[in-house]
Amino acid sequence: MLLTRPARPHPALRFLRRPKAALLASAVTVCLVAAGAPAEPLGVGDRIFPELGNPGYDVAAYDVALTYPGSNAKPLKAVTTIDARLTSSLDRINLDFAHGTVESVEVDGRSAAFTSAGEDLVVTPDHALPLGSVTRITVRHTSDPRPAGDQDGGWVQTTDGLAMANQADAAHLVFPCNDHPSDKAMFTFHVTAPDGYTAVANGLPTGKVVAGGSTTWSYRSQHPMATELAQVSIGHSAVVRRTGPHGLPLRDVVPAADKKELEPWLAKTPDQIAWMENKIGPYPFETYGVLMAQASTGFELETQTLSLFEKDIFTEPAYPKWYIESVMVHELSHQWFGDSVSPRTWSDVWLNEGHATWYEALYAQEKADRPLQDRMKAAYGASDRWRAAGGPPARPKPPALGQKIGIFRPNIYDGAALVLFALRQEIGKDAFERLEKVWVQENRDTSVGTADFVRLASAIGGRDLSGFFQDWLYGEKTPPMPGHPDWKQVPPPAPSDPAKKS
Repeated sequence: MLLTRPARPHPALRFLRRPKAALLASAVTVCLVAAGAPAEPLGVGDRIFPELGNPGYDVAAYDVALTYPGSNAKPLKAVTTIDARLTSSLDRINLDFAHGTVESVEVDGRSAAFTSAGEDLVVTPDHALPLGSVTRITVRHTSDPRPAGDQDGGWVQTTDGLAMANQADAAHLVFPCNDHPSDKAMFTFHVTAPDGYTAVANGLPTGKVVAGGSTTWSYRSQHPMATELAQVSIGHSAVVRRTGPHGLPLRDVVPAADKKELEPWLAKTPDQIAWMENKIGPYPFETYGVLMAQASTGFELETQTLSLFEKDIFTEPAYPKWYIESVMVHELSHQWFGDSVSPRTWSDVWLNEGHATWYEALYAQEKADRPLQDRMKAAYGASDRWRAAGGPPARPKPPALGQKIGIFRPNIYDGAALVLFALRQEIGKDAFERLEKVWVQENRDTSVGTADFVRLASAIGGRDLSGFFQDWLYGEKTPPMPGHPDWKQVPPPAPSDPAKKS
């Protein structure tokens, strides 16, 4: 989740997305053109991003090897290996990849032709791939951290290296992949950097090799992961380790020079995990930590097992402590909602952001006396305006041309949390809390959709709730709030008269 915040918090401390630049059109440089019919970009039919992801195969595992040159002014050398099972017979394989130079492609160890089409890398092996077969695709390429045109997302340049911010559809600016959350896979990373740098990635470390003035770190996930949640940090970093609940290994990545100053914030994570476990059950992954990057992004991001934060949020005195802690819990809660239980389509993103906003607000209520009901009443007053601007929570309007992360609007943050509040009012607190626990337990490590949530809520609530959800998730207008008939929509403030001066 891309959680934006104001440069300095204003009284309401709203989470508003600031406008972002357009994502770069395809910039893949190819060295060999496939013969036959013209290649074309494909997709899995996502309503928001029609050409994102690719049909015909299911990725089982990625192995991504990156070599950092010690400067952000040059591309990284990279080798991405993809193991996939064919769900259709294919003469060609489309991969999402749009910002790098492809040097060669092999399919099952044999050289394959390739070309580009839109933001796809189209690979033509020398033999057809039959339904049900398992294939290995190896792409030797570069991974370019330099911005080009209006590119947004992918590598984030920090003052001392790099980090990743791949949501919603920017992993393919870093490495070739099937860049859609419906196709989760296991990940292994090998990151080589010159002496003096530290590299950390999703999952647990599996090895470290020092040779010839550089070090290679290897990490492997123990749970499947969506491409948009991949994270690699390269910098002059300190890795701070501690133990969380039930012996969970925690590791935080911070600028080495700021380790002491940031320690009080890092020390809060074990209790925050315990708080979340008390609400919805065991933490779903093998490790957790926060990555505090020296970069200006305007957002925080729940990359799996290693959430990305701007370092400055922890050092800016204008942000109240309760606000910072609630942001930490927002990203932590995404490890359950969005990472372990991922959206099947990008229209289902309300399930991520609504839940993360819900637990963020609940934490602020319990720890900082910030009443959740007050926040929900304010959200109700603005909900019709949010729906008009961004669409209903489960049918967000597509982003404007060139602003692919523009789906992250208030309608899927507080607007979606408002749906959960209404649901709790409708079925009762006990049933709602049971639903939350069963949802994350039954759907762990999968990608699911809104219809799945509606079915489970109906089963636990003891009645068909499809009509309730139809109104709350898809209606142009916000329905009456159960139990609060006095709650009303608040009209926007009248525009000021430019002729009047204060």
